[in-house]
Amino acid sequence: MGVPEKLAARMNMAEQHEYLRARFSRRTMIRGGAVTLGAVAGGAFVPGAVAQAAVPTRTAPSAERVDGALVAPFGRHLAWGNDPRTEITVSWQVPVAVKRPFVRLGAHPWDLSHKIDAEVRTLFTPAGVGASGNHTQYYVHAKLTHLRPGRTYYYGVGHAGFDPAETHLLGTLGTFTTAPAHKKPFTFTAFGDEGVSYHGLANNSLLLGQNPAFHLHAGDIAYADPSGSGQASDTGFDSRVWDQFLAQTESVAKSVPWMPAYGNHDMEAWYSPNGYGGEEARWNLPDNGPDRKNLPGVYSFVYGNTAVVSLDANDISFEIPANLGLSGGTQTTWLEAQLKKFRADKDVDFVVVFFHHCAYCTSTAHASEGGVRQEWVPLFEKYTVDLVINGHNHQYERTDVIKAGKVAKKLPIGGTAYPETDGVVYVTAGAAGRSLYAFSAPLSYEGHENEVDSVASFVNTKDGKVDETVTWSRVRYLDYSFLRVDVTPASRGRLATLKVRGIAETGEEVDHFTVARRVR
Repeated sequence: MGVPEKLAARMNMAEQHEYLRARFSRRTMIRGGAVTLGAVAGGAFVPGAVAQAAVPTRTAPSAERVDGALVAPFGRHLAWGNDPRTEITVSWQVPVAVKRPFVRLGAHPWDLSHKIDAEVRTLFTPAGVGASGNHTQYYVHAKLTHLRPGRTYYYGVGHAGFDPAETHLLGTLGTFTTAPAHKKPFTFTAFGDEGVSYHGLANNSLLLGQNPAFHLHAGDIAYADPSGSGQASDTGFDSRVWDQFLAQTESVAKSVPWMPAYGNHDMEAWYSPNGYGGEEARWNLPDNGPDRKNLPGVYSFVYGNTAVVSLDANDISFEIPANLGLSGGTQTTWLEAQLKKFRADKDVDFVVVFFHHCAYCTSTAHASEGGVRQEWVPLFEKYTVDLVINGHNHQYERTDVIKAGKVAKKLPIGGTAYPETDGVVYVTAGAAGRSLYAFSAPLSYEGHENEVDSVASFVNTKDGKVDETVTWSRVRYLDYSFLRVDVTPASRGRLATLKVRGIAETGEEVDHFTVARRVR
């Protein structure tokens, strides 16, 4: 992305951003005749502002000459607001600038009587920053509030000249269902490291068949930056990959809230000092995190009896330190406050935490992240977190129940864990679509169990890689897969349960276990 490799290796994300901005200055771009003054002045999406269309003069037609009737929205994706019972954001893309975008909403497809204005966030990437020429992307967001819990809504997205309420456009409608007001059984799915590929598309098709209430994406989302070292010298950056990714996921994300955490491939130095300016243009996530400016991917929400916490492990990663220390410790402080709050809430049975870098994994690629073990694992154990979901390593691996870095209880396939007394279970679900990694130990999964006493691995520390021999690696599967979690509240004296299953791209089950908790 334009910084010499030796120089980039000594820079953090903010320094790389400043270098790129200086290199692609107003004077340089104007002299080359690449973009309009508006594009140079705006440069990229500025969080908190409604950006104006910044159209490259030589690569796109003028917005005034485009008939809105000829422009179809694409890449629809949903995200919960702070309260999934009453808030959701509908997001989408348009290929060129449009006028007066909006969402139509109703209880029936033939009655879309509510019309809500939408916000356009324009993201400009100049030639030279990435693999493409000048490229402008238009992301549109409409936050819907005051919805009714447990209600299914129909919606359509449009703009001047394209109204989804017109009869011939009813086929463009989508639906979503808000969270229930009370505890009910539900399903959610999760994976990480998807990218754009046949395998990503196949996994999405299987996801839709699970009928999930929402989906968790544990980072490394589209791979527009394929290098992922968090350096501005990363080669092959192409912002257009996001267009392909959102088109690929639309079949699921237009009806299932798609909740991402940010990984190392999601840091893009051109757009902002923290690397997340592009992400803020593309997503509209809950804004209840500790530092919206620096950590837009950190948030929480409660669905039914389950609290979900999204974290940004780039902030504490020793392995890939481009954003190491970004929050100055505020993220960890916020995490403890959230865990304490949820454990005190009598309506919350389960706490699920997801983020990118693995606390415990034996992949030969990245293995385990010492920063996570140092900063967060003690809190997971203190507040008896029920399930931790990671990506980063492109495979499926599940641990035994862990406490203080050791096996507190073996958890065979089909077994049950009790976090209040046993410890925490960690699942790496990073085989959503990108090329697969490898294990040093034999594979072991449902129907093909191969138990070993120990596995040779390593952990990334502030002093580099440190070899370790571990006994907690229980399930290892090396093919494309995702996680399905069925949540059942307690009833008639029974325990509340999370039934967790690893499901292969073929539809076969490769792992299953239960997390059970007594409710107050």
